[in-house]
Amino acid sequence: MLAETLAPDPLASGAKWKPSGKNIKNPRIHQKQRSGKYQRQASSQKSCLLGLELKPELVWEDWDLGGEFTETLVLKNIHSKLQKLHVRPPLSKFFTLIPQIIVLSPGTSFSMPIIFRPLQRCEYEDSIEFQSKNGSFQVCLRATIPCHALEVPDSVLLPLCAVQNSSHSTFLLKNVSKLQTSFQWECAAPFQLSPEQGLLKPGQECHITVLFQPQEALVYQKQANCKFGEEGDKAESCCTVLLQGIAKYPYLQLRNSGTKDEKEQCGKELHFGSVAVGHSLQKHFYIFNPSPVTASFSLSQMSSGAPLLESEFSCDVPRGKVEPGGSLRATVTYTPAVVDSVSVEYLSLKCSGALSETLIKLTGHCVGPKVSLSSSVVDFDCVEEGGAVVQTVELVNSSPVEAHYQWDLDCSGNSVFSIQPASGTVSPHSHTTLKAVYRPTQPIAHHRRVACLILYRDPIFLDLIGTCRSELQQPAILKPEHLFLYKLRWYRTQDLPDTPSDMQEDHNQSHKRPDTAGVVCRNPMEEYYQSCLGCMDPFSSSCSLSSLHVSVMPSELLFNHKMYSILSTSSTSSQPVSITNHTREKLSLVWTAAQDCPFTVSPPLCELAPLKSTSFRVTYDPKQLNTLHGAQLECFAFYRDNQDLEDRVLFPPWCVTVRVIGHSFQPGKEHFIPSCSLTPSRVVFPPLSVLSHQTVLLQNCGDLPLTFCLDHSLNPTLAESMFVVPSCGLIQPGSHQILMLRTTPTEDSPKQGFSLHLRLNAAKHTKELTVVSVVEQMCMSLEGDNSLYFQPTAVGSRTQRSHHIRNLSHLPLRFQWSIPEPEQELISVEPDAGELHPNESSVQIWSFCPLVEEMYTLKPTLTFWPIQTPGCNKSHLTLNVVGMGASGSIEAEKAVLDVGETLVGSYRPIQVTLVNNSPCSVSFCLSVQQILLDEELTYDPETLRLDCDRGTIASHATMLLRSTVRPHRRTQYLWTISYQMLNASGFLSSPPQTMCEVRAKGVLPTLQVIDVWGGGSVSSLSKVHLWKLFSLDRLNEHLLSNPSPAELTYRTPTRHSLSSSPSIFTKVLLDFNFSAAPLNSEPSTFVLMFHNPGSIYVDWAFLFPEDQQIELEYWAETGEFSSTELHRMKVQDNHLFSISPRSGTLLPGQQRAVHFTYSHDFTGTDRFPVVFKLSHGREILLNFQGATVERDRPYLHFASKRHVFTSVTIRNCSPPRQMYELNNGGEVPVRYEVDMAVLSQLQVDNFNHPLLYCLNPEGVVLPGKTAMLEWIFSPLEAKVYHMDILIHVQDGDSTLVRFEGCGLNSPSLGSTTPFGCSDTKAYEPCAQRLPFPGQVLFLSEDSVCLGNIPVCSRSSRILFLTNVSHTDTVHYTWEQQNNQQVVQIRPDRGSLCPGERALCVLTFTSTDYPTDYQLDIICQVIQEAALTRYHDALQRWEEEKARQLDEFTITDKDLAQSPEVLIDKEPVAAPVRKGPPLRKYKTLPPICANANCEAVGTICIKLTKAERRAQRETAKAWRCPEAPKPALLHLWVTAQSHMLMEYPPHFPKQSNRCPRSVKAQQPDLQYSSTSLLEGLPPTTHGPDRDITMHVLTSLLSGILDDPAFTQSLITLASKPITYQLQKTSPSSLPSSLPPPPCPTPSNPTHQHQVLLSGTVGQKEQHNTVDSEGTAGCWGNRCPTQNTPHTEHAPADISEDVLLNTLQNLMIEAVRGELVLTAHPRTVILPPFSTRSRRTSKAMAEEEKVDLRN
Repeated sequence: MLAETLAPDPLASGAKWKPSGKNIKNPRIHQKQRSGKYQRQASSQKSCLLGLELKPELVWEDWDLGGEFTETLVLKNIHSKLQKLHVRPPLSKFFTLIPQIIVLSPGTSFSMPIIFRPLQRCEYEDSIEFQSKNGSFQVCLRATIPCHALEVPDSVLLPLCAVQNSSHSTFLLKNVSKLQTSFQWECAAPFQLSPEQGLLKPGQECHITVLFQPQEALVYQKQANCKFGEEGDKAESCCTVLLQGIAKYPYLQLRNSGTKDEKEQCGKELHFGSVAVGHSLQKHFYIFNPSPVTASFSLSQMSSGAPLLESEFSCDVPRGKVEPGGSLRATVTYTPAVVDSVSVEYLSLKCSGALSETLIKLTGHCVGPKVSLSSSVVDFDCVEEGGAVVQTVELVNSSPVEAHYQWDLDCSGNSVFSIQPASGTVSPHSHTTLKAVYRPTQPIAHHRRVACLILYRDPIFLDLIGTCRSELQQPAILKPEHLFLYKLRWYRTQDLPDTPSDMQEDHNQSHKRPDTAGVVCRNPMEEYYQSCLGCMDPFSSSCSLSSLHVSVMPSELLFNHKMYSILSTSSTSSQPVSITNHTREKLSLVWTAAQDCPFTVSPPLCELAPLKSTSFRVTYDPKQLNTLHGAQLECFAFYRDNQDLEDRVLFPPWCVTVRVIGHSFQPGKEHFIPSCSLTPSRVVFPPLSVLSHQTVLLQNCGDLPLTFCLDHSLNPTLAESMFVVPSCGLIQPGSHQILMLRTTPTEDSPKQGFSLHLRLNAAKHTKELTVVSVVEQMCMSLEGDNSLYFQPTAVGSRTQRSHHIRNLSHLPLRFQWSIPEPEQELISVEPDAGELHPNESSVQIWSFCPLVEEMYTLKPTLTFWPIQTPGCNKSHLTLNVVGMGASGSIEAEKAVLDVGETLVGSYRPIQVTLVNNSPCSVSFCLSVQQILLDEELTYDPETLRLDCDRGTIASHATMLLRSTVRPHRRTQYLWTISYQMLNASGFLSSPPQTMCEVRAKGVLPTLQVIDVWGGGSVSSLSKVHLWKLFSLDRLNEHLLSNPSPAELTYRTPTRHSLSSSPSIFTKVLLDFNFSAAPLNSEPSTFVLMFHNPGSIYVDWAFLFPEDQQIELEYWAETGEFSSTELHRMKVQDNHLFSISPRSGTLLPGQQRAVHFTYSHDFTGTDRFPVVFKLSHGREILLNFQGATVERDRPYLHFASKRHVFTSVTIRNCSPPRQMYELNNGGEVPVRYEVDMAVLSQLQVDNFNHPLLYCLNPEGVVLPGKTAMLEWIFSPLEAKVYHMDILIHVQDGDSTLVRFEGCGLNSPSLGSTTPFGCSDTKAYEPCAQRLPFPGQVLFLSEDSVCLGNIPVCSRSSRILFLTNVSHTDTVHYTWEQQNNQQVVQIRPDRGSLCPGERALCVLTFTSTDYPTDYQLDIICQVIQEAALTRYHDALQRWEEEKARQLDEFTITDKDLAQSPEVLIDKEPVAAPVRKGPPLRKYKTLPPICANANCEAVGTICIKLTKAERRAQRETAKAWRCPEAPKPALLHLWVTAQSHMLMEYPPHFPKQSNRCPRSVKAQQPDLQYSSTSLLEGLPPTTHGPDRDITMHVLTSLLSGILDDPAFTQSLITLASKPITYQLQKTSPSSLPSSLPPPPCPTPSNPTHQHQVLLSGTVGQKEQHNTVDSEGTAGCWGNRCPTQNTPHTEHAPADISEDVLLNTLQNLMIEAVRGELVLTAHPRTVILPPFSTRSRRTSKAMAEEEKVDLRN
């Protein structure tokens, strides 16, 4: 095998010369050995050996026997040193020389003669040896006999070549002898040498070309033999050359223009789409050569077998070569010529030597113009004689093709109608406005149906009607209705009435039978030909001819035209025209006369009897010589009696035209030289024997008018078969004429077509138009020589193969396959019928299903016929189908397939790989068996559904079985898939066999509400209140549970009910309470944040009753509506409740905000049922409730009429204070009162013990606000108490609320929850992760739970405010007025830039009495942009107000236009009548009897004139701008405080939270200690503790009220104080320890310090510490100043400093200045030197001195 390495040079000569020491004793042998080998010639060039220049050999060629022949050897020293040589003479006696020592100086030469004395005629060879100190060398001496010798290379390696291609190379053949030598080459394929033979003169060279033409991909090595010798003699000598070559198969790929990947090929089709006729579209593709050989290809169109039409596709690369790895771009141009035709061509990419051929399908659709008129009738109505009327009509082109149009109307004055422009073009997708002018000359009714000729399309018609009247003649006015009735009668009936009376009768019948008034449209092209040719049209049917009323003969006249034509031609100045009346009534004929027209008709008018004819004379009298003229003369024919018709139907007149042309050139005068063009120049009619039409555009490209006429003199037979309308005419410069061609193709017509000649300008100038009108036979081809072979197929299986059929004709054909009935069980084809465009191929899929193991030969038949003529003769072709029947098993690639989790009720696709290892295809049927693993075996239908339970797998192939899993319950599923073989009939032929197992788990969607937000009327309510209103705890509980089977009746939202109250399939009912608000207030908006905590997506929807109701027609609704249904319809029609969005999808872990809105448009309580549906999950019925209150009605809204107190332990001396919330849902303040009689009776029933005590039984709740009822629940026994308390509302309704409380025994020590909580689940705090829609500021936590704390303690929390807006700056303010004594937030106000975050510190200070705190802290948020707009508007309003105060205008004009009045607030008019007050804005009621009524709720009150005037004045007023309403953020703070004596025992792990300094327990301002302790059991400490407390409290209050003492405290605080550490002795008591429980008079100073730290110190604890650190430190200062070094820093100050430090660190971390998670770095300090010690000591001493000073 020849490796692909660098080949030797094919032109290289033989081996280099080497000195030979061979002793030639037998010259014949040497000669014999040399026989047949190429000879070496003595080199004429010198060589350099050991620094000597000499010839390498000496050759004696011309010598004879008996003589001496001398040759001289010249030695030259080219070395820089002296050379000394010893010469060894030749060994033989034939060569002699004088032995000597040669000494050569540098640059010198020495000549040595050598004598040759031959004795025999043979070759001699010897040598001379030269020796020096550097070495030795030899010079060859040779005497040769003259013989033939050639020099050739040893081998030639040819370039890599493609199969069936060629490559070549050359080598040099040289005659090295002194004789003339002839040569002859002999070589085997695939090599070929050129020239094969020749004659070389001595020393002549010849280049031999080796041609390599491989036919297979192999490695070739062949010997080329060359015989040479004397010319004419038998060549005995021979030399050989080894020829080597490698052949490979070529391969070409097709690529799109944008493809960069070498492996990606383009599709085998280039679709050009729709291309306008006459335009061209180019598309490109690339031919890429991935093979290592050069590929030669040819790109040609596959023969279509239809020579009629030229190909509409052209390629610019017919053939070429592509280098290895290269590509070639080919461009295909599509130029369609036939409108509405589909062109199909196939490009065949043939590569020489390739194993396959590539076909590229080229398809394109030719589109033409699509033109329509904006109106089909133009009515000019009635015009006075001599007047003119202009109307417009639009010509619309709705296609992407430019449309050429021409009106068949003489617009130069020869017609009463004219249209401008009469011809032109309409751009694609545009329109042209045309002007139609009516200039009547006779007082009659005119009607003309004008054709608009469109290039490549049928003409469209426009009806022009008008009536001319004069003072003497008043004809009936022609209307479009008359024209419609005339056309209706024309198209509907065959037996046409000819008289107006018949028309009237037909009109009456059409009114009696309107259903029969069907209009059948005629062919526009036939109608145009009939209007032009009339009776001369031989293709018109008898019906069309009988329907003619008036005809003219001839329709065209030529003046001064001498040629053979069927038209009336003459050189005279006048010619006759005949008009025939085909009706049974008398007609009046009126010719339209034009001024300055060279053509006149006489007589201009006459009357024509029924069924008679009359003649007119057309005279040509040109006023100008040497010019061209043309016109279209029109004549109107109408019934004479039409002018007297009144009640009868008006019959429209008919118009006949005569086209005339002529010229006035004098004899010998040269006519105008025409300049025109024909588009298209070649017209091809459909190759069917049917009447066909085509259009041609004749364009006048010159500056002079042009006349044309059809010349039949060259081909008279065409006059009978080909009609051109118009056949003559005049074309103005730059204008055009559209010609209509009509003929019927015949078989004897020439296939190359014939020519139509148009005579131009009445001279010898002609224009040829080639017309192809020949009938073509249908031709269809079948692939594979009408044979189809199937591979061996298993019995009972099915095999498919594709087969191509092709339409080889230029006719679109329809085909149909016919299979004999006995063979229909064996074979089938898809599609069995269809249509094929010309030259198009169709792929047929054949199926073969053998019944037994044998050979089958079947013969189906293909029938085809033209689409245009389905009734013609049909052709047939037979296909030979050969197949053989053979027998198999399948298995799954995976025995067990685990699907995983799947949504219950949803579909999940899976794929099972089936493998067929048998030698034949297998047809199978699958079955599934289901097992429930988690439950007992129950019926669960169609859980695993196979996409196809039957199929076929090819031999040794695989198949993907696609299936769908749909679990119906939350359980584990196991399915077993088995298969059975199918026989030929489709029945099972084998027992089931298991293939694989599929496992899956059904899961359900889950959803929960994680956050809530209120807006509108409920924006002031806390999140806890909103949470309770919507029962969100119960909602989350139900959403996370399993649905019942009834809830899965409809797994997705479905309309399933015919009733207005749809059926409910769930038992879960929850209330969504939208609270209450005044009438016409802002809607109550709840926004719930839904979260998907599951692992699958959730589809959810809120269904209104209308969403579940099946829509019925109005007539199907029966019965009366109930009051509930009417109320529900009212709520639904007025959109009182709305949800946005109503439905959606949440992915796992995703969140979505949903808006719930209730509009307060009607007073009263509204209820509305809504179904919350999770697709494939829970279904919950939500009862929407909302209340709307009259504006003057006091109303308290209770979120729940049941309240549960926090459980309290019995024997508790200080039961906690608890809260109950009251919400004012009205617009007026509400005064409430708790029924104390019930509480008194409750106290009496419990041994005069105040079981339940209300601290504020009376009070006022402001509008839209919330008040807290404070209660103390003190149980006597460990049981549950139920107390029904009546709450009265002044001027309102009383509400009974049930309070429940539970008494507990003493809690266990160390319990985290020693005091029980309420039975109702509390609102769980959560951090808001995502802002609500429209929310620009949100808190890091929306609730703070401080837990159990002691009284008089302080707790802090850090909160973050984040501005999530990227553009707006916001301002925030914390409302702390109501809870300022307990909660403080710093900073309480501020602003945040876009994306900025702020830190807020919440400080909670508990009061001195145990309380269950539930506080709602509100943060007001407003955007800076809104504030800016408000201030700008306010400034403009104030400026306008100041201007109106200073300026006034006195005028009496335009009193009604009074300027706007500035008012601060909306004026309230004095009530003049009963009813609600006037409002600026009010909601229109849905039903109102009068527009002057104001609807408030359901009351309609009529307004007076004064009230309406006040409303108008109010509307004109310019009110003061209102400040923007801020958005509200709610922070819910909860805590439960306990007494100091109870806190450490119950919470030992939190004892460090006890305050170090406790202030005295002062009585609350809302209730006195006497009232609080009244009735309570006495404390265990006795009365001494109370007395001491009151005494100290009074004493402390007196001291604090002293101004001098207060001033001294301020002065003392301003002095700097330095705190230093001191050594504490064991006997010394730290100042931070708590005071003893009972103070003694002996230690008043210490008691005073404790009280100060608990009262005044706490008031100043939030102030900023000054630079000296002295604020708030005076309370712990020792009164004695004798020993300052013993002072201690107070513990409160240390705690404040530490707290501020931590807060500062958090602020820096939020701003990014500090990274809390950074890795700690160790700082290595320098060694402590003596100098540093001295320096530090010195500094310390200086500090001490400064401190002393």
